[in-house]
Amino acid sequence: MTSSTDLAALLCSRLCHDMLSPVGALNNGLELLADESDPAMRQRCLELLEQSARTSASKLKFFRLAYGAAGGFGEAVPSEEPRDLLEALTAENERLTFDWAVSEATLTKPAVKVLLNLAAMGLESLVRGGTLAVGAERQDGATEIAIRASGPKVAFDDTIGQALSGKLDAGQITGRTAPAHMIKLLCDEQGGGVQYAHTPEALVLGAVLPDAEGMIG
Repeated sequence: MTSSTDLAALLCSRLCHDMLSPVGALNNGLELLADESDPAMRQRCLELLEQSARTSASKLKFFRLAYGAAGGFGEAVPSEEPRDLLEALTAENERLTFDWAVSEATLTKPAVKVLLNLAAMGLESLVRGGTLAVGAERQDGATEIAIRASGPKVAFDDTIGQALSGKLDAGQITGRTAPAHMIKLLCDEQGGGVQYAHTPEALVLGAVLPDAEGMIG
């Protein structure tokens, strides 16, 4: 079984990998700006820098809620927080459509972690664009989460599916599969479950998280 230290290291590795592109673009943009004298090209460099800065900020905010302790919030997180993050991550890609169907005003921190990580898997699967639909609701003493990614080509790494199912050996867990492993552990700890179904045209991911004892519905 992967230790908590190993899992934290793998999640940090994944975070750094995902931040390399926008931070690298910022660095490249600054270098171009320093060498550029044409006003039109300087304006273009500034626009690219602004876009890279927005992407970097959005990803850091995403990782704060998806991987971290989400400091600054109580036991419940306003549902517009994960909605705004996912809107920001999809807004820059004109091939993506984002649908939000969460009826709850707030979600527990574990539910937000599960929702964001499953949504990220859905986004990664849409290699040629498509629609990411996110839904969640509380009923019968549990929060039910459903993510559907659909498009012309939906790719899903089987090792991520194995990690979600708890069938991946500890030695095979990498930065790429660590988020799925974390979600499996989190669902197990909460007494819930996670599952998925994949076809070439769609990826459906779902999770159920029972309410904590004493939670008022």
